[in-house]
Amino acid sequence: MTKHQTRLNRKDTVATLKQDPHKVREEREKVLEVAIGREVRAFRRQQGITVADLATLTGLSIGMLSKIENGNTSPSLTTLQTLAHALSVPITSFFRRFEEHRGAMHTKAGQGVEIEREGTRAGHQYNLLGHIGANASGVMVEPYLITLTTESDVFPTFQHGGIETIYMLEGEIDYRHSDSLYPLKPGDTLFFDADAPHGPEILRKLPARYLSIICYPQNT
Repeated sequence: MTKHQTRLNRKDTVATLKQDPHKVREEREKVLEVAIGREVRAFRRQQGITVADLATLTGLSIGMLSKIENGNTSPSLTTLQTLAHALSVPITSFFRRFEEHRGAMHTKAGQGVEIEREGTRAGHQYNLLGHIGANASGVMVEPYLITLTTESDVFPTFQHGGIETIYMLEGEIDYRHSDSLYPLKPGDTLFFDADAPHGPEILRKLPARYLSIICYPQNT
């Protein structure tokens, strides 16, 4: 291979890996269009009207309404005002999901906050890995890392509102939910209605660790 060929190959590599900044900017702008489109569709469906009905009310074509609802076009303020009037909603309501704060929490290994829950008295160690308050749907989410050791007691009588997901990381336990007993090993998942009595009933191989992710309505 000649030096000239080597230079050409290097240029080809750079050209292949170069990112188009305009494309990234366009994708970010699309987020607003998609958010508006989802709100328009949601309000239309809430009122039980079809796209054809909305077209009649607004004077917009069915094709244009379809593009707006699918986030494929940027509607003008005049168009949004027309839609807001037809749907009897404030024009600002089309932007509520776009403006809504989207939270994230990063918890490094070993830095989860150890807290007391109902199972603490049985020797179960609870580390809260994060907490996101109620979003627009009114749902709370709490992820825990639970550790069971030889000092832990069985305690299959938890009951609380919402839905819970368990993902087994280490050890082996038999987990009770209502009238059923589920053997859990690393990699196993258990997803259940947390309103029924549940909890680890037989500790087969310790230490045992599993993730418990609880989702429940804000008012629970």
